[in-house]
Amino acid sequence: MRILVLYNSVTDQKAPDALDVLSQVEAVSGALSDLGYEPVPLACDLDLEALRRDLVSLCPDLVFNLVESLNGQGRLIHLAPILLEAMGIPYTGSSAYVIYRTSNKTAAKDHMSQWGVATPSWIGPASLLRIQRTRVNPAERLPNQSWIIKSVWEHASFGLDENAVVCPDTLGDILNTLKQRSPALGGDCFAEHYIPGREFNVALIEEAGKPRVLPVAEIRFENYEGEKPAIVCYRAKWEPGSFECLNTVRSFEFPDSDGPLLEGVTSIARHCWDLFHLKGYARVDFRVDDCGNPWVLEVNANPCLSPDAGFAAAMEQAGISYVQAIDAIVRATPARPATATPAGTAPPPERDSQGFRYEVTDDDPAEVRLLASATGFFSPEEIEIAVELVGERLARGPASGYAFVFREDENGRLLGYACFGPVPCTRSSYDLYWIAVHPDFQKNGLGRVLMAEAERLIARAGGTQVYADTSDRPQYAPTRRFYERCGYVRVAGLPEFYGPEDGKVVFEKKLTPAA
Repeated sequence: MRILVLYNSVTDQKAPDALDVLSQVEAVSGALSDLGYEPVPLACDLDLEALRRDLVSLCPDLVFNLVESLNGQGRLIHLAPILLEAMGIPYTGSSAYVIYRTSNKTAAKDHMSQWGVATPSWIGPASLLRIQRTRVNPAERLPNQSWIIKSVWEHASFGLDENAVVCPDTLGDILNTLKQRSPALGGDCFAEHYIPGREFNVALIEEAGKPRVLPVAEIRFENYEGEKPAIVCYRAKWEPGSFECLNTVRSFEFPDSDGPLLEGVTSIARHCWDLFHLKGYARVDFRVDDCGNPWVLEVNANPCLSPDAGFAAAMEQAGISYVQAIDAIVRATPARPATATPAGTAPPPERDSQGFRYEVTDDDPAEVRLLASATGFFSPEEIEIAVELVGERLARGPASGYAFVFREDENGRLLGYACFGPVPCTRSSYDLYWIAVHPDFQKNGLGRVLMAEAERLIARAGGTQVYADTSDRPQYAPTRRFYERCGYVRVAGLPEFYGPEDGKVVFEKKLTPAA
């Protein structure tokens, strides 16, 4: 069995965190050889067409995915697995959508918050937009507490040093700090409430379709005195001989009194596995405050597999050899990824004679992201919301309150889609949350076709009126004219709802009850 060990090309030959991927490639390839497989290491970069040609030429039975970034950018981590899914090639670990969702730290924290998982409060790209729209005064005083400035996308303690923890006086101070530090933190950063206390790592590995929680590790900060923040900074991970590296110690030994705490973080880690639909292996990082309350910092869908890293240490503590762990990860990989449907191997999602599809598939988050991005019309925050709605429907089904209609061509290409759902606490009102058409198919009536189909489904479900919101800025004039052409009437306007000179316009359309 040929297993391609896919990893990102190393762009910085001096950065130890970047070079670490080569250590993983060597270790994983050695384990695969010991297991009787044929490992074939392959580096990739942003030339995805070249990668596609290599995959066709090498024809692997499976890909062991070790890609952590592309061109040195963590925000591109999901592109390689998206290509694998499109080609129908199975690969280890979580899906491209899950990798993307967990790699975006603020998006992951938002998802956890919505589902009741305690994570430290934060101010960052998404919440900054909400602050601007609600017109919070930048001079507003903040509580006397510390914040830690982190990269949204980059991992491996990228950019973390003793200056990462700040104690701003006002909201404006922290927003200015984010602007100043953003370029050095991969272009996007956020401020997270700093939790003084203990730090824990919980590693999980899949066995028989279920996550097995490995022994919990505590990261202990020894000889940290005065105002030096107790954090796992870049030097602690990557500079042997530094004070931080020598005094940041991993331990698996706990007193009996920590039993309830260990049970608590173990339970939360399992919940995160289910919540994010993780696969193969993962790690959940915690801080525990002085009152014993655990807070999830991050969910890592593809933690480092170097023999000297924390995941390998947890496996050793559990009595699992490195080779056994690699075998388990390979065995957890499905024969074909759930998100791929190679031609001639399985039927595509069912579409009616008009090309409409109503069921959401695992492909759709990535497809919706590509379509919304291709329009060039939506902001990054709006695109995240669009993808989030698809993910909620995947996770919760009809209970999410979101319904979809997709229009595809005969090859399954997504041409456009609409998302809608009942307005909570109303008898028969519905919201039109989203409607978008790929630029290649705009101005040919497809938008009106999608709208009519959405309205038909709403009426069939008992809906009597549909509401659609948009901005009153000149940029959105085509959107307002589209609603009017579809028979919608402007019923309300909320000046400066989204921000200064950015009001909200509400359109309504009465529906004829379904026969």
